[in-house]
Amino acid sequence: MKIGMRNILLAATLTMASWPALAADPVEITVQRFFGACDADWGTNTDVSKAVGECGIITSQINKFVADNPDIKINVNTVEWPGYDQLTAQLASGEPPDVVTIHQSVLSDYQSKGLLEPLDPVLKAAGVDSSTFTAAGREGVTKDGQIFGLPIDSHTMLWHINMNYFRKAGLVNDDGTPVLPKTADELLAQAKQFKEKTGKPYLVQSMANEKGAFYRALYIYLTQMKSDFFADPTHVKLNTPEAKKIVQLFKDIYDQDLTTKDQDYAASLSGFTKGDGGILLNGTWVVGDFDALSKEADNALTNGYAVYPYPPVFGGEPAYWSDGHSWAMTKKDRTPEQVAAIGKFLKFMANHNFDWARTGHLPAQQAVIDSAEFKALPHRTTILSIANVAKPLPAQVRHQFAVNDIIGEEIASAITGQKEIDAALTDAETRVNDLLAN
Repeated sequence: MKIGMRNILLAATLTMASWPALAADPVEITVQRFFGACDADWGTNTDVSKAVGECGIITSQINKFVADNPDIKINVNTVEWPGYDQLTAQLASGEPPDVVTIHQSVLSDYQSKGLLEPLDPVLKAAGVDSSTFTAAGREGVTKDGQIFGLPIDSHTMLWHINMNYFRKAGLVNDDGTPVLPKTADELLAQAKQFKEKTGKPYLVQSMANEKGAFYRALYIYLTQMKSDFFADPTHVKLNTPEAKKIVQLFKDIYDQDLTTKDQDYAASLSGFTKGDGGILLNGTWVVGDFDALSKEADNALTNGYAVYPYPPVFGGEPAYWSDGHSWAMTKKDRTPEQVAAIGKFLKFMANHNFDWARTGHLPAQQAVIDSAEFKALPHRTTILSIANVAKPLPAQVRHQFAVNDIIGEEIASAITGQKEIDAALTDAETRVNDLLAN
C-alpha cells in the first residue's frame, strides 16, 4: 500500500513538472498623453514608418512598444490638449498616471511643488545618456540641476504657404521659392497684391478661442528685435515701442481684411487645406500632415506646399519662440518593476526619436538632428536653422501657459478693436505681473 501510494505521488510530481511554468503577470503602468485620438486609423498599427501626424505616430509608437514588450502592460489614457487641469486633479486625488506628456515650459510648475520624480537614476538604469539630448532639449527638462523629463522635440511657429496661390499672385522667385517680405511695409504690400490676384486673404489665422498664436508671434518679433521683455522672470515689460509696432501690424492686417476672421483652431486648419488663404500661422507639428496632403490629388495644396520660419520683418537677428514636449514621471508609490518598465518605455522613445521628428517637430536627440536621414525629410532644409536660434522663455518664469493665455487674449482684443493698443498692452503687463506676484 505504501509502495503504491509512493508511486502515485511520484507520478503526480512528474506530471506537474512537465507542465509549462505559469507566466508572471505583466507589469502595468499608465501612460497619459495628449496629441488627439485616432484609433480608427492607427489603433492596431505597429509599423511606425507608415504613420502620419502627431496622433498617428505616437499611437503607433506605443503599439510597437507593447508588441515588443509583452511583459509590460500599458494602460493609455488620452486627454484633450493640453490636459493639465486633469493632471492637476489626478495628482490632488493621489491617483496620477505613471508617465505623462508635458510641455517643457510647464515642467517647473509641477516640479517646483514636488509632484514629479527626477529621472536621472531612471534614465541611467535604462541606458539613456542625457548628453545625447540637443542643447535645447536638455535645457528644457533640467530643473534645479536635475532632469525631470525625457525631451522628445523642440517646436515653434512657422509660415505654412499655399504655393499654388503664391504662383497665381506673382509672389514666386525664379528658383520657385516664395517671395517673403523683409519689412512690415513689404508684408502689407504683398498681402494686398495677394488678395487682388487671388481674391483670398493673405493670412489664415486661428482667432476664435485661440490665445497662443498672437502671443507666440509677439514673442518671436520681440526676441528678433532684442527687446528683453522678461529680463526679470517675475516681471514682464510689454508696453514698449517694439510691442506696439508688432500689434499695429497685425491690427492693420485685420482691419484691411487681409486675414481670415472668426475661425477657431480646427477651422483654420481645415480652411487652409481647402484654400481659404495663402499663409497659415501654425506650428512645426502640422508639417508632416500638410506635406502628405500636398502629395495627394485634387486639394488646395496639391503640388503646392512650402513652409518657412517667420520672416524678420522688423529687422534684427533670426530668433524664434520655442517650447518642447517631454515625458515626465509623476511622484507616487510604485514597485521597482514599474520603475524599470518606465525606464524601458523612455529608452524606447529616445531610440525612436526620428519617427517622432517626421511630424515636423525638431528632434530632441542630437544624433537625429545631425543625421542625413532627418535632413532628407521634406522641408527640413528650410526650417532646420531654427534649431540653433530658438529661444524658450527662461525656466524661472512660472505659469508660462497662463502667461501665454493672458498676453494672447489682450493682444487679440487690440487687434480686433475691442481695446486700444496701449490699453491692451498695459492690461497684459498688469495681469501677468499680478499672476507672477501671487
